[in-house]
Formats: sequence, C-alpha cells, structure tokens
Amino acid sequence: MTDRTMPTVRLGETGPETSVQGLGCMGMSFGYGPADAEQSRAALERAFDLGVTLYDTADAYGAGDNERFLAPFFKAHRDDVVIATKFALSIPPDDPSKRIIRNDAPYIRQAVEDSLKRLDVDVIDLYYMHRRDVNVPIEETVGVMADLVREGKVKHLGLSEVTADELRTAHAVHPIAAVQSEWSLFSRDIEAQVVPAARELGVGLVPYSPLGRGFLTGAFTDAAKELTDGDVRRSQPRFTGDNATANAALLEPVRRVAEAHGATLGQVALAWVHQRAAVYGLAVVPIPGTRKAERVTENAGAAHLVLSAEELALLEPIAAQVAGDRYADMTFTSAGREQ
Repeated sequence: MTDRTMPTVRLGETGPETSVQGLGCMGMSFGYGPADAEQSRAALERAFDLGVTLYDTADAYGAGDNERFLAPFFKAHRDDVVIATKFALSIPPDDPSKRIIRNDAPYIRQAVEDSLKRLDVDVIDLYYMHRRDVNVPIEETVGVMADLVREGKVKHLGLSEVTADELRTAHAVHPIAAVQSEWSLFSRDIEAQVVPAARELGVGLVPYSPLGRGFLTGAFTDAAKELTDGDVRRSQPRFTGDNATANAALLEPVRRVAEAHGATLGQVALAWVHQRAAVYGLAVVPIPGTRKAERVTENAGAAHLVLSAEELALLEPIAAQVAGDRYADMTFTSAGREQ
C-alpha cells in the first residue's frame, strides 16, 4: 500500500479534529513486554510525518511512565497533536501490581493534575474516564470532568467501555466527544447498543485494539507459548490454548482479502474498522498500537484501503466464531454490564 497524508475527521459534534487513524502508545511503556525507547521514539516521529495527530495514553500505563515518555514528543509538536489520556485506574501504594477503579471527585482532581505535570502541558485535549466505577453515579463523575473543562485543564471529554445508557446519561451532563472501546474483526459487541447510541448523540468512536492486540496480523498464534513474561496477552482467554488454535483458523478469509489487494493482514483488519464509519454513519478513529516505525507506515496505509462489498461479506462471520472473551473478567467492559 502507498502512503499518503492522513485524512482528518471531527470526533463528536464539538470535539477535536484528528487524523482518521491515531496511535495507541501504551505498549511503548507497558503491557506488551520490554520496549526499546529509541525505537518507540522513531515510531512516534514516523506517525507524525504521516499525518497522525491523535496520540493515546493513560496514567495507568506504567504508573505514569508512558505519559512521561511521551512528554518530549508532545512538547516538540504541541500545536499539531491531539493528546488523549485517561484516569480511573488507581494504583494502591501497597501493591503496585494492582489497579483499583476510582471515579470519585478527589481522585479525578488529583489525577488530572498529575497527568498535566507528567505530560508537561497546560491542557489535555481529550480526557477519558478509563473505566466505570458503578458505585459512583456517572452524572457525578462527568460533572467533575465538566468542571475541568470550565477550568481550562481539559478541552474535550471521553469515556471508555461505557454502556449505551451510561453514555446517554453522561452526554446529558456534558457533551462527550468520543467513546473508546475495543472494536475489531474479533470484537464487535459494541455494535449492539453502544454504536447506535453514539450515532444518535453525535459521539465519535475510538476503537482500541483494532488489530486484536496483534493476533489479527498473524504476529503470534499462542500468547502463552510465544510472548514474554509480563505480556498482558498471556492472560487473555482468546489468545492461548485451544481458543488460540481455533481463532488462528479464522484468519484465512483475512489472508484471502489481503492477497487480493497486495496488502497485509493487519491492513485488511484496520481497513475493516475504518469502513465502520460509512456503515454506521459516525466518526471512527482507530488507534492501533505499535513500537516500530515500519508498522506505523503499514497501519497508515490501511486508511486508504477500500474493501468491496463482497470482501466485507467474506469477513462478516468472523466475530461470531471467535473462541474466548477479550478479558478474563468482562464486568469492566460495556458488554459485561449490558448482558
């Protein structure tokens, strides 16, 4: 696929204008095993050169390490990038390996100050609630987030892994620019309720893990056998054992489509996500994550790859056949709370 300048789209009716594909930065500091800082910096610069403007991080990625790592890059390109970060996954001081979901006002106010300091910026462009604490009314959480907008610390609000009803309730308090949820050829649960609600409200969708955490690219076939200790994919049900074997077989139609276009499996998988925008009539900005400049280039090419109706039909049955949930505990996802 040939590289071209990335098109742009607005997230939400009053949200930020971004490139139609962003970059997920988590793996540069956390989650997928050891990372090479120099290699990751090269990936960031390549993304910028290709016109990628949305960069996604969170305070929980490496206990703030990811935000600190990205700060020099953001400072060098501040006027030309959209910085998205998140709060809600608090790290207990007595056990750094754990995460506690918090949506209460004191925590949010401390979290935003900490993120601003680590990112070395005066304002965060897109601030997400990373996960939902069902013990705190979402009206209260979004009310605090709205105060941050009024105070000039945040420009736009986002929510991650919320149900359709939670989105509607939140949007009534303050406009929500984007909902971030997993959406890929392997993960389509949000299409039942969340996507229609987002379209109804004029909210953009930011799919994370649009490449199935690398599985859809064929990069690995069994996480437990092939990936390093500390890689979060080793604990995700669909990537190990019999589930992984069954799911690897589902990539065959993706290969057929890729061969027809002279593209990679990852480009086909990403192109499918990009075309959800036309299917559902809303802004869709996937944020594939990578630590390699060559993968950034490959992913960017998918923004210009158009799959035919016949090819889309060939890919349609895949998600329904996937073995295993995307997390061992689905209660923290929108699908887990909508069941």
